[in-house]
Amino acid sequence: MRLSLCAVGRLRKGPERVLTDDYLDRFARTGRVVGLGPAELVEVDDRKGDADARLIRAVPEGARLCALDERGRAMTSPEFAAMLAAWRDGGAGRAAFVIGGADGLDRALLDRADSALSLGPMVWPHMLARVMLAEQLYRAAAILAGTPYHRD
Repeated sequence: MRLSLCAVGRLRKGPERVLTDDYLDRFARTGRVVGLGPAELVEVDDRKGDADARLIRAVPEGARLCALDERGRAMTSPEFAAMLAAWRDGGAGRAAFVIGGADGLDRALLDRADSALSLGPMVWPHMLARVMLAEQLYRAAAILAGTPYHRD
């Protein structure tokens, strides 16, 4: 199952870009073994307004859609891995995760999502949310592959 991380704004060179790229590379290697990945980062411009419409267009046709939202479901890493495995095993060829900008996501996009995921009760900057999601994708692949990366 191929994944897309669709996010408002563009990461510049710096630690967030380095970490996101590193975790997505790790995910591609580890996920291949368990039928996940690779994951692409799709960034939409937030300067021209209407970023939510561009986010919707960035989601691949037929993809399972997960919206990152502070009111979403907080999952453990094993629960997140199980969700990805269930989507994969249920025949989903694509999955997309959407991360909004400073104002979050539009209600229409949230209503369209198959699930909403919270990274915890605190609100995180959308640039850090990418890093955190990329790490959790790698962790999920590591859990499903049975590697020692995740410790209970």
